[in-house]
Amino acid sequence: MSEFTEAMAQLAAGVAVITVRDGRDDLGVTVSALMSVSVDPPLVLASLGSRGYLTEVLLRQDRWAASLLSAGQAAIASRFATSGRPSARHLVAGAPHHRGPRTEALVVEGGVAALELETSQVVPAGDHTLFVARVLTVDYVDPTPLPLVRLRGRYRPV
Repeated sequence: MSEFTEAMAQLAAGVAVITVRDGRDDLGVTVSALMSVSVDPPLVLASLGSRGYLTEVLLRQDRWAASLLSAGQAAIASRFATSGRPSARHLVAGAPHHRGPRTEALVVEGGVAALELETSQVVPAGDHTLFVARVLTVDYVDPTPLPLVRLRGRYRPV
């Protein structure tokens, strides 16, 4: 681990699953680089590795979803963090989920919130690509469970 990577691992970050429907397939990945950018208009930013397949798909599919996970969903986060391109339908098997009405992306239920989004700007940034997206709808908000965070390379409850 580089010194820079180790330094950044000291910063706690919320954990989300980004999903997108690509024709008949569903794809997704776990991220801890999702943040609010603006309230008016509501915008978020997601940072994804430029070489990842999901990045390739998001460059051609503008609509996607972000499910902000709760502390009890570390197993889901781990499933979506695995390498390769397993279908998101297999990754959510056994977990409550539904299709977002605006994006048709899979939305994981039981988290602290979920958003449906539409990319408005793409910014290459080193070995990552930044996706700035307009919030189409807030699918749900549940302040009851604790959020899942990533700190020092591990998923942790707050």
